Amino acid sequence: MSKTPLLDTLDNPQALRRMDQDALPQVAAELREFLLDSVGKTGGHFASNLGAVELAVALHYVYNTPEDHLVWDVGHQSYPHKILTGRKNRMHTMRQYGGLAGFPKRSESEYDAFGVGHSSTSIGAALGMAVADKTAGNGRRSVAVIGDGAMTAGQAFEALNCAGDMDVDLLVILNDNEMSISPNVGALPKYLASNVVRDMHGLLSTIKAQSSKVLDKLPGAMEIAQKVEHKIKSLASEADHAKQSLSLFENFGFDYTGPVDGHNVIELVNVLKELRTKKGPQLLHVITKKGNGYKLAENDPVKYHAVANLPKDGSAAETGTPKPAARPTYTQVFGRWICDQAAADPRLAAITPAMREGSGLVEFEQQFPERYFDVGIAEQHAVTFAGGMACEGMKPVVAIYSTFLQRAYDQLVHDVALQNLPVLFAVDRAGIVGADGPTHAGLYDLSFLRCIPNMVIAAPSDENECRLLLSTCYQLDAPAAVRYPRGSGCGAQISDGLETVAVGKGIVRREGRKTAIFAFGSMVAPALAAAENLNATVADMRFVKPLDEALILKLAQNHDYLVTAEENAEQGGAGSSVLEVLAKHGIRKPVLLIGVPDTVTEHGDPKKLLADLGLSAEALEKRIRGWAV
Repeated sequence: MSKTPLLDTLDNPQALRRMDQDALPQVAAELREFLLDSVGKTGGHFASNLGAVELAVALHYVYNTPEDHLVWDVGHQSYPHKILTGRKNRMHTMRQYGGLAGFPKRSESEYDAFGVGHSSTSIGAALGMAVADKTAGNGRRSVAVIGDGAMTAGQAFEALNCAGDMDVDLLVILNDNEMSISPNVGALPKYLASNVVRDMHGLLSTIKAQSSKVLDKLPGAMEIAQKVEHKIKSLASEADHAKQSLSLFENFGFDYTGPVDGHNVIELVNVLKELRTKKGPQLLHVITKKGNGYKLAENDPVKYHAVANLPKDGSAAETGTPKPAARPTYTQVFGRWICDQAAADPRLAAITPAMREGSGLVEFEQQFPERYFDVGIAEQHAVTFAGGMACEGMKPVVAIYSTFLQRAYDQLVHDVALQNLPVLFAVDRAGIVGADGPTHAGLYDLSFLRCIPNMVIAAPSDENECRLLLSTCYQLDAPAAVRYPRGSGCGAQISDGLETVAVGKGIVRREGRKTAIFAFGSMVAPALAAAENLNATVADMRFVKPLDEALILKLAQNHDYLVTAEENAEQGGAGSSVLEVLAKHGIRKPVLLIGVPDTVTEHGDPKKLLADLGLSAEALEKRIRGWAV
């Protein structure tokens, strides 16, 4: 007998909306039960989805989806939404090659109104839809669901500032669970926790003393924050201060409702029904618990943000955090290096945009808490913040995923590189990332970093090279980036020291004849494997910028065919830089560029994806053999 008899009858939201409202708590309970089972088998984002079950049920019950638009910020919490919108029987394919994506994806379902994966985009996207619907006069409604962690990013406040001044029908739901992946940091989450949703009676004096300071720190909303501060200072009584705290979002032009229990589906439905009839920008503040319904996840939502599996006996799951293994991950190599380097240099500071665990900084925070800075989901601020530190003699290291560095490109150029400031970027997840798919793939950093003046770019080929190049680039009096892939390397022996290598110099890893392969970073190992059968020369270039021009010219003179290999977009990447060197010196030789083609990559097993893209050892050998004839 099925454990989810009601849920089994729901093929789409229309079927849900035909149910009596009294049945919704049972639907939510079955949906949570199904989530525990399906994610327990496939892995994926876990705690965030358990916390959004009732909200997803209530939204699809009240709103006429897909005509009405639901935009889920980031998308970590979208599994209940996917189950309710006709994808229940495909949940066993979650994040697998050819299966469901781990985030909302427009090409996957008409119910996925906007493709997401990065944070703080939902309000702007939903606002754009609301404006389009108003222009068309079709009466559709737009809803943005954003967590309190994502609300710390400047883009969210930019959208709030814009929406509050427009006559559009938009609902923003603030899903407040006091978490992003890690616990939230900064003034806004503290403000929400202490001044808006918790016991107001015991906090009136705190609000009165701190309101101006908090509002000064709100990212991306200084002009409005100053107006709010002025209003708060003008209030005469403590009661008025409390009222003003509750109307924070009203100062952005939104009508505020809340807080509402995000796990009471009946209450949510009643509130949403009322809000759906209201005109203008509305904000609903709901309180949820990340991991709700699974005690281990409730007690440790960071560990259970994502899981690899969930044992049936209820014991601890395998989480997304890698287990200690014989071969450390590149993230772990970085984590050990930065602790060693910090012990040797008191100027070092580590900065992360809300990715403490993912970037390998847990141990660093424990050892050097006064030099650890989690700035929240604020990549732009993280880079400018690092630039300011560097101006005053510190040596900041920004630990950031390749895909998230894209969000701080202007700051990278304007605030760091143009001033030639010594900021080191530890660029994790460079290349194919697997199950997280195209929104998290780090396929463009070599292309967008290479054109920036003063930048040094290094790409280690194994774990020891990673440590060597981190040490090397840290010592530079210039901006530098060391990019390394997700997961483990080839198992190289790692030095305990902080040795350096010559900047801009590569090394020949294998001597062959006729064909020379210029390999960058993660492509050195497959290039070496392919070269064994091709009898080709393989150069580990180490640096993308500056390039080892002397090595390129030497191998070009002694070989008939030249190949470049990189786990980056072919356009403008490392291979293009080799072509530029050859063109500058008037060398005409056949050159094969091997990288990620001009396409949107899929999610799935990294080995499968690399093979499909022609980047596995076998694919490299086949491509080179078929070309160099």
